[in-house]
Amino acid sequence: MVLKKKKEIQVDAFVLECQELETLRSFADAEDQNLASLLLHCVQLSDGIHQIYSMKQIVTLLKKMDRNSACSPMIKCCLDIIGVMYFSLGAKNPLKKMLASSLNGLPEQLMTEAVHSFVRCLKEELKTTDLCLYRKVMDNLASCMENFSLGMIICNIIFHIFNLFSCDLELGIVYSVKLNLSGNSIVETRLMHDLLMAIKVSMMLLQKVQENFQGSLWRKPGSLLWQSMCGLLKSFTNFLMNEGLLPTVQTTSGLAVILFTKTMFEPVEKLPCLVSDLLLRSVKCASVPEWFVSSCECLCTEELSDSVLLSLCHGALAMLEWKNGSMSENGEKLLLDIALVLLSLASRLKESNMAVSLSRILAIWTNSALDVLESSSQNLKSSLNGNSNTTGKLLEYVYTHWEHPLDAVRHQAKLIFKNILRIHQATLKGSVVKSDPFFSMLTESLLSLEWHVKGKYASLGCLVECVGVENILTVDRTIPAQILDVMGDQSLAPYASDLLETMFINHKSHLISAFQKNIWINHWHDTWVSPLLLILCEGNPDQTTYVIDYYLPKLLKCSPDSLSYMIKILQASADANIGSCNTRGALGALMACLRTARAHGHLQFREIMRDDLLSIGYVKQGLVHQHNQVRVDALGLLCETHRSTEILTMEEMQLIQFFITYNLNSQSPAVRQQICSLLKKDFMSSICDKLFEALFPGSSHPTRFSSLTILGSIAEIFSAPEGEVFDFHSGIDPTRVQMLIQCFASTFEEVKVLAFELLMKLYDRLDLQDLENLHLLFQAAMDLSISTKPYDCVTASYLLNFLIHHKGLLNVCLKNQQVADTFQIDEDMSASTMEKNTLAVIKYLLSNLEREIFQAEKSLLQAAASFPMYGRVHCITGALQQLPLNNLTLMTEWRQMVTKLILMSYRLSSVVSPIVQSSSPEGLIPMDNDSETAGRLQMILHEIQPRDTNDYFTQAKIFKEHHRVDFAKLTDDEPVENVCTEIRGKEGQTCDVTAQMVLVCCWRSMKEISLLLGMLCKLLPLQTVSESSDGLIAVEQVKDIGDYFKHHLLQSRHRGAFELAYTGFVMLTEILSRCTNESLRTLPQQWLYNVLEEIKSCDPSSKLCATRRSAGIPFYIQALLASEPKNKTNLLKMTMNELVSLAVPVNESLNIIPQVHALNILRALFRDTRFGENIIPYIADGIQAAVLGFTSPVWAVRNSSTLLFSTLITRIFGVKRGKDENSKKNRMTGREFFSRFPTLYPFLLQQLEVVARTMDSETGELKLHPSLFLLLLILGKLYPSPMDGTYSALSMAPFVPFIMRCGHSPVYRSREMAGRALVPFVMISQIPHTVQSLLAGLPECTNPCIQQNSVHGMLLQVFHLLGSYLESKHRVNSDLQQGLVDIITCIKAKVWLAKRQNPCLVTRAAYLDVLVVLSDYLGKSRRKELFGFWEEISKVISASELMTGIYYFSAIPGFTQYLQSITKLVISVLSVAADPDFSNSSSPVAEQMMNSSSMVVHLLQSDFHEVRLPMLEAVLLWWKQVNSKQATEEKMGPLSLLSDLEVILLRMAMKEKHPECFCKVGAIHFSQDLKYDGKMYCIFMMCSLTYFYSIKIQSIALKLASKLVTHLVQNCQEVMESEMRQWIQLVTSCCGDEEQTAIRLAAAEVLINITPLFLTNQKLILGLSSTLAMWKCILLLLQSEELIVRDTAADVIRVAQGPQDPDSLSLTTKENKPFPFPLLPPGVPSLGSWRDIQIQTP
Repeated sequence: MVLKKKKEIQVDAFVLECQELETLRSFADAEDQNLASLLLHCVQLSDGIHQIYSMKQIVTLLKKMDRNSACSPMIKCCLDIIGVMYFSLGAKNPLKKMLASSLNGLPEQLMTEAVHSFVRCLKEELKTTDLCLYRKVMDNLASCMENFSLGMIICNIIFHIFNLFSCDLELGIVYSVKLNLSGNSIVETRLMHDLLMAIKVSMMLLQKVQENFQGSLWRKPGSLLWQSMCGLLKSFTNFLMNEGLLPTVQTTSGLAVILFTKTMFEPVEKLPCLVSDLLLRSVKCASVPEWFVSSCECLCTEELSDSVLLSLCHGALAMLEWKNGSMSENGEKLLLDIALVLLSLASRLKESNMAVSLSRILAIWTNSALDVLESSSQNLKSSLNGNSNTTGKLLEYVYTHWEHPLDAVRHQAKLIFKNILRIHQATLKGSVVKSDPFFSMLTESLLSLEWHVKGKYASLGCLVECVGVENILTVDRTIPAQILDVMGDQSLAPYASDLLETMFINHKSHLISAFQKNIWINHWHDTWVSPLLLILCEGNPDQTTYVIDYYLPKLLKCSPDSLSYMIKILQASADANIGSCNTRGALGALMACLRTARAHGHLQFREIMRDDLLSIGYVKQGLVHQHNQVRVDALGLLCETHRSTEILTMEEMQLIQFFITYNLNSQSPAVRQQICSLLKKDFMSSICDKLFEALFPGSSHPTRFSSLTILGSIAEIFSAPEGEVFDFHSGIDPTRVQMLIQCFASTFEEVKVLAFELLMKLYDRLDLQDLENLHLLFQAAMDLSISTKPYDCVTASYLLNFLIHHKGLLNVCLKNQQVADTFQIDEDMSASTMEKNTLAVIKYLLSNLEREIFQAEKSLLQAAASFPMYGRVHCITGALQQLPLNNLTLMTEWRQMVTKLILMSYRLSSVVSPIVQSSSPEGLIPMDNDSETAGRLQMILHEIQPRDTNDYFTQAKIFKEHHRVDFAKLTDDEPVENVCTEIRGKEGQTCDVTAQMVLVCCWRSMKEISLLLGMLCKLLPLQTVSESSDGLIAVEQVKDIGDYFKHHLLQSRHRGAFELAYTGFVMLTEILSRCTNESLRTLPQQWLYNVLEEIKSCDPSSKLCATRRSAGIPFYIQALLASEPKNKTNLLKMTMNELVSLAVPVNESLNIIPQVHALNILRALFRDTRFGENIIPYIADGIQAAVLGFTSPVWAVRNSSTLLFSTLITRIFGVKRGKDENSKKNRMTGREFFSRFPTLYPFLLQQLEVVARTMDSETGELKLHPSLFLLLLILGKLYPSPMDGTYSALSMAPFVPFIMRCGHSPVYRSREMAGRALVPFVMISQIPHTVQSLLAGLPECTNPCIQQNSVHGMLLQVFHLLGSYLESKHRVNSDLQQGLVDIITCIKAKVWLAKRQNPCLVTRAAYLDVLVVLSDYLGKSRRKELFGFWEEISKVISASELMTGIYYFSAIPGFTQYLQSITKLVISVLSVAADPDFSNSSSPVAEQMMNSSSMVVHLLQSDFHEVRLPMLEAVLLWWKQVNSKQATEEKMGPLSLLSDLEVILLRMAMKEKHPECFCKVGAIHFSQDLKYDGKMYCIFMMCSLTYFYSIKIQSIALKLASKLVTHLVQNCQEVMESEMRQWIQLVTSCCGDEEQTAIRLAAAEVLINITPLFLTNQKLILGLSSTLAMWKCILLLLQSEELIVRDTAADVIRVAQGPQDPDSLSLTTKENKPFPFPLLPPGVPSLGSWRDIQIQTP
């Protein structure tokens, strides 16, 4: 075990001035034994830690002094010195804290002298006039009042004599200084905190020395103390009203105002009235004391801002006494007034810091309310019970903010809800809490919410603690299982696990109190453990992972005894349910439970072995399980221990070796990370041998990653000197070093990083002093640095960084003449080897780079083909990054080098920038071998590049062999003939140059330049003065670099170029914002102002790019804004206001470029997560800009508005993580949406009204409003909530009529969206009435003119409203029954729309969809008593074309929809008719619907696939239901629908032409043992593999044909040689690498199914050659590129093994033996003897 070194604590030592030192020497004795001698020795120490030890001895000696010695001059001198020491030390110095603690116990005889000494010192401190020392004075005063009894005595004396509050006049001086230094954010922030400290000290003094305020003398107006108090109150009021101060200063000032007013105001009983008047802005100056008006005049007369009101509320709640009934009735009124003010602020305060403050203060209010209720009046209890208006508004606040983006707000919302429950409990008069209507209502409302609402979990947890879990489980016993089901979503898993923990702990407490253990534990297991085990065995991978991580540890912590129950249940089924690649099975669940138990200390591995809880065989099976996570869990069982000192057993070590043998090549990155993390344990040399063996040349990336990571862990853990536990370094030989160096060649950078880090850990043992070896490696790095493959330069960089650490490299570099001339080595040079080598390498690279740039200036094509320059720059950057640039020796050389690097960057940029700044950089240099097209290409180049003057763009380049052109002669004046050139690389080989090569060379060069310049600015020390020797980069150079970035960000067209220039620019702006140089610090602000002005100016000469989403302009502004200090958002606010004003222009302008730029920049800013919640207040403005921009006649504006709108939808509703458009995961309740963005309420309502007006065309002509789609998209993202309603000021009702009118749109998609958008705006209780009114508005069949678009829109709205209503859990059953009866009555009245009387098939289909919704619900709810409804449906079906014959063509609009809808209705009715409860009834309708099987046959024989396909899907579903439920004759269920279908299904399989229908038929046959018609059906299935092109159909046909072959072989007596050969050929062909993944996956599944019969059967039914061909297929699939194919094919091995004892698996120790799988039966030749057999596929 390796112990980590403790972090050394640095303590500043105290230094005494000379005069005091001499005084102390005068009292010291010759033997250095008296107190003065010890103190003199102490103050002369240079180490603060030693001073602490010395002072402890001195104070101990001081406490032993007798009364006579206490008055001696020496003691007085020593106490004076100790006082000086105490007040000189910093507030956080441990020596100061030690003194305060030690001096608390001074004897009485010394206390008086100590007080006098400390008072004298503090008086001297208070005399200071230096503003820089003011904070030190405040800190000393504060330290005297913090757990320092001597300090408190001093404060009381000082307060009484000097009236310390007069010193607070300096607060104003501090504030004025702040104003003068407003440009320096660092100084400004420091002064703000000084001001905050001063206010806090003033409050502490007032609170700590209350005895000085006894009596009334100090209240006299002429009293100095009173005047000081008034002055301070006025200062605090000014601070409170100043919005420019930090929020914490303003908030603390609010506390101080209330505290001082409370101290000074009389009578105390009227103080609550005064505070209440201040908050409600109803102060009458005549009725309050004059001193208060003069001190707080602005509070009494001016309009108070929201932040001031918030601070005053906080002050009242924190500083007034709310306990013990001390506030009387006036206090109770103030409490309610504060709640009123806070809740009104909740709708206005949207900035993140204000929202957090408000939530915290509301939580404080609920705590104060609980205090007051302990002894309150009945009126207050009535005003605060659960049914009161105040509590209702508080609940509204909770519901609105329980999913707030800020964690702090969500946490406070939970506390508020918890306190609301406690408040209501406090108002009850001894009634039973569990039966209280308020709690019942809350329970019902919360349970009716969807489980994706995160706020539901915390609130339910609070409710469980209040009313008990039994009340919750009484409502629904399946709640634990429901919560476990949602744990597949990682965002919900923590919330769900916390709720489950609260519930099962509460449930356990309840059961323990009610039952005996053997009774309650079984009940508890059934409720909480059994659902867990079911999910662990059969749940999806994500769900089981999150259940194990979040839920299982909490369950075991609550009930450790449940582990034995879990092991018993899981071990009993581990053999039968071993799991697969998709499910853990019982074995995987067992591994997970044991791993978790051991990791949390509930179990040790020795106990597992000793008590036979688990056999070694099961652990081995887990270590090689198909499921990735099961293998990780089994390894975790071995590696994770609760105690790090637990000794590793031999069995564990062997099992770890066994695991490593088979798991280093795991394909999942996440699994590799977990494996490497778990394997940080004790290792043996054999482990290292295996890991190094895995690094052979050509090994896969997963294998290298795992091996290098584990080796790195070993090198880190066993880094101790030789002779300790294990000497890892001794096993490193040159061969292994070579292996690690070869890893640099990997194309994966993470492998290069791991190899480099490992080599650095082994640096002391490496021997690379052989100059020839160094030279070869160095030359290889140089060659790689100019490779045309981008990843080669990364390899070169890591190789050079490795070589830089070796002394001999300098001599290698000096062989270059240019380097040798400029870098003279000095043996006495004090610089480190690394610094000298780095300087030499960079000079070497730079000399080559300069030569290559010179060549590139002549021919960029030559450079791109032979020596792309970005690799050199990348290597330079890499070398600089590992050098400590703040601690260099060769300053002169480095300063010159930095200058050269900057100039080189500019020069290289000038070569490549014309490409990336071109308006069309992609394909800018056409490559064509046809000389006839050169003229046309030249004309195209002139058209697309009118402003470029670079000669490479003016002529088409034609490359052929044996021709060469002089690039220097290419000019505009002398056109070049169509001669052909070639570019020759090294060794004379011809290089083909493409436009892509040139572009890659250019944008990567720009990338590396940007990263280099950014790094130079970020890492190099700044040279503030030109002659200074302490810096490497000058101020002017930094400014030039800034101008460079500005130029390229604002003018580059290629996204790769400006994105990477942005990376370097961010490095620069981060440094500038923290720079002490004024001219540099203000640069970002100046640049921002300039670019905004340029955007607004509409200057035609501006080079800003308006295409390509404004190119680099958004990146430029992002970087400037991101550099602003986190505590200040002035630039962000200014920029957002400017951009919003440009994005929403007041007047129509001819120049729309500023608007386009503004929209594009806003999009980038809203996408940038660095701005966090500071940008949320501008979302509403962004939505308005996007919606209004969509109405622009200019395409560019509409395009940018669309992109902005998409970004805002993601920012508001979250990233879409599923394909379901109607999923509620990315949606929000209407109340929450409009509470967060209240300004959108009137805007969207107004825009919707405008859009709705365009829908009222009597002629039905097409009138499309551009904003219709956006508005309906936003509104469709909202969903209803049972919490909507009563107390919300934002009613949803005004939207309803406009959305309904939008449903009349002539555009189908718009009508559909309007139907969906209407749902959240109609209250659940209002849905039946709304549906009835919509149905009543449908036309009668006698109407002469029917607007079918309007009818369709209304039916869609009915459809979505009904669906929401019937799915909702929060409706009263009695209301539901009556509502359904009324709705069905209205539907029957307009049923003609579903019949032939309605000529429009679209509206007929829509009406049928409504009938399907009702039919499905009534069928599931078993409400079969509404026979009138079923009778009407039966008439609709019997009269439909489906029964009487179809005479339409598919080209008729709505025909497909109609067929699908009528078929769905028939299927719904058939499902109802199959229910025995309905079929056994005496209803004539039931008798009419009884002949269901003939109806199924009739539909399956339809000529239209729109009918057959849904019918086949229904048949497949019914078969699955029959198999799962095992229907009996008494309760036939769906079985009655499936009789006599064999013939029709077989006929369909032979004749079906529609691919999807054929696929469904095949799936039905494959899932059932139908009566096949022998060989013909088999042959047809095999032929269909080539007949259909659909991959899905081919997969089904292959599996079904294989099943048929197996069936025929087992049951047929006739010979099938030809069919067998055809089938074998099909299977083998489907295993080829060229086949689609789905086909190979199907082939793997087929091989699994045939293994017992054909592959492991001793009879070799297929013959040896064919059997071997099948095994060859398995080997091919096991090497497939797709993980799922390999995992499935691996199942063949499991099936081939058959059931066997887990303990029979061999345990590999030192030899890498193969896993012993019995692939073939006895008698069949082994794999080794097959080498000479030539396998032929039949």
